[in-house]
Amino acid sequence: MKTDPGSDNAFYLPDFCAQRTALAIVLIVELTAIVLTLARQSALDFWTDLARTSMLLLWTGLTVAALLCALRDRLLRLTVPAGSAAVLFLVAAVVAAVSVCACLLGRSHLVVDSGAAGLFPTDARSFGSRNVWIGLVVSGLTLRYFYVAQQWRRSVELRAAARVHALQARIRPHFLFNSMNTIAALTRSNPARAESAVQDLADLFRATLTDKHDTITLAEELEVARTYQRMEQLRLGERLKVEWHTDSLPAQALVPHLMIQPLLENAIYHGVEPRPQGGTVTISGEVNGGLITIVVRNPLGNAVSMRDGNRLALANIRERLSLMYGERGLMKSGQYDAEYIVTLRFPLLEKAAEPLAPGAVLAT
Repeated sequence: MKTDPGSDNAFYLPDFCAQRTALAIVLIVELTAIVLTLARQSALDFWTDLARTSMLLLWTGLTVAALLCALRDRLLRLTVPAGSAAVLFLVAAVVAAVSVCACLLGRSHLVVDSGAAGLFPTDARSFGSRNVWIGLVVSGLTLRYFYVAQQWRRSVELRAAARVHALQARIRPHFLFNSMNTIAALTRSNPARAESAVQDLADLFRATLTDKHDTITLAEELEVARTYQRMEQLRLGERLKVEWHTDSLPAQALVPHLMIQPLLENAIYHGVEPRPQGGTVTISGEVNGGLITIVVRNPLGNAVSMRDGNRLALANIRERLSLMYGERGLMKSGQYDAEYIVTLRFPLLEKAAEPLAPGAVLAT
């Protein structure tokens, strides 16, 4: 369940409609059944006692999960204390209902005639009250786990957001000064190109300093990187060559904002600028099996080093890929032969097409 990381009252329960959460409920229920079976002394053998306990708890746990799935939208509107109390009340009610049903089933003619009445409890009040207290204890511990997990994730999201702001503010002063000096020189020799450079610089700062979007389309992200390349091309001239092999990438794929431009910036700053002869940066991408792979290569500078700015950018991108895509998003980086290579891999998530406005007509 995605919550607003800036909200102190954001409810913490996961999405009980998800398969992973349902599996977690089954595991918690089975562990509880094993503990209860081991803890009590029963006339039945261990496996028979475990089977009947598991059956009772599975019915209880899955019923609670189904109700929490159905009531998810209402629970999201509650504060943490109110939502927790509502969940505990729901658990107590379901445990009591299932316990009573188990007692009534044990008294039915079908069970009595089959000789299985000994597997069912006889005192509904004692059996139900004991189960309610056990259910409240287990549910309280589970809610505590969900709350701690949500707070940890919220902390990670806030830290990632802070790193995004740091990355946005990390346009190096030397880049701005060099760009302004280049533009000043162009105003005398090539006014038209100077005007275009001013526009590129404005577009670059507008894109890198915006706070409006956590994700943008891949086409927009590539355009930001190309704009940065044009600015650096004015300064470095023929020393800088950038090869783009990204035509096969889906333009509407959603990616974290500021993912490729910082990699291109690092490649130029660490791999091309220190070399008198310059170098070539290669950016390639492909889609295979529902995964997008983007590789950025640059030659190693004369002095191989990993400066703080580079570490900040790589750590930020790695963390945001993990937050957005989970275990399916990854980043690898390292020196291979005479190149420094960064590889990004993440699932293909495309932006939904926007519906046409009423009365709009498609161009023919």
